[in-house]
Amino acid sequence: MDLKVTRYEIRDNGVATVWLDRPGRGNSWTSRMNAELRWTMATLDADPTVRVVVLTGGGDQFCVGADTKALDFYTETDEKYSDTVNKPDFARPGHGVNPEFDHDLVWMWGLRVPLIAAINGPCAGIAVALAGYCDLRYAVQGAKFTTATPRLGLPAEYGLAWLLPRIVGLANAADILITGRILRSEELHQMGYLNGVHPRDEHFLGTVYEVADYIATQVSPASATGAKRQIYAELLHANVGTAVEDSKALIEQFMQQPDFKEGVAAMAERRAPQFAAPAPDTLPAPPA
Repeated sequence: MDLKVTRYEIRDNGVATVWLDRPGRGNSWTSRMNAELRWTMATLDADPTVRVVVLTGGGDQFCVGADTKALDFYTETDEKYSDTVNKPDFARPGHGVNPEFDHDLVWMWGLRVPLIAAINGPCAGIAVALAGYCDLRYAVQGAKFTTATPRLGLPAEYGLAWLLPRIVGLANAADILITGRILRSEELHQMGYLNGVHPRDEHFLGTVYEVADYIATQVSPASATGAKRQIYAELLHANVGTAVEDSKALIEQFMQQPDFKEGVAAMAERRAPQFAAPAPDTLPAPPA
C-alpha cells in the first residue's frame, strides 16, 4: 500500500513504530488514515520479527481528531456515516480472535502484538478512543485531551461510553464524556487513563521505547499475546470462576510450548531469556 498519511519503521530488537503523519493538519483523522493504519497494523502483526508496536504522531501532535473538511462533508451529504468509515476493502487486523473484537478500533485488542500509545501532543475526538484501545498509554506533560463531541452535537463515539468507565471509573467517565472539556495529561494520569506522563522533550519517545524494549526482549511473545487477549476477553465476562478455569486451561497449553522451558531455564540460570520468534502457524495472514 502506498502510505501517504502514516509511516512506520521496525527496529532491530522487534520494536515497530507507527506515526500518524499529516504535517500541518494536526495528524487529523481521515478515511485514508483509517485504511493505512489498518493495513500497517495487519502487516506488522503478520511479521514474526515484530514483538511490540508504538503508535505516535508526527511532529509535536498526536491527533487532533477528525479532519475539519471531513466534518463539513457530513453536514452536506445524504451518505450514511457508517458506510463511509468501514469500507469492505479495508484490511481486517485483529479479526477472528473474538467476535466482539471484529469492529472499528476494537480490532486492536485482537492483535498478536502489544500496542503502546505514545501521545506526544494534543489528542482529541476519535484519537481519545484510538489511544484508549491501545494496551498501554503514555503522554507528554501538559498534553491537551478532549472528546470534543459534546461541542459538536454528537454522542460519545467509538464505544467510549463502554470503554472509559472501565478505565477511569463511572464518575470520571461521565465528566469526560458529558462535558467534553479539555483535560491535561496529568489529570488523566490521576484518573488512570494514562500509564505515565513524561517531560515534553526529545527524550519522550525514548522513554516509551524503554517500556517497548523490555517487552520485546524480556517477555515471551506468546505470553504477551495471551495476556492482552485474556484481559479484554475477561472484560466481557461476569463470572470470575470462568476466568479462573479458562486461565488454568491456558496454563496447561502454554506449558507445552518452548517459551515456558526457556523461561524456567533462564530464571534458574539467572540470565535474560532468549525467546524464539512466534511460530509461523500462530501468525495472522499479511494483508493483500
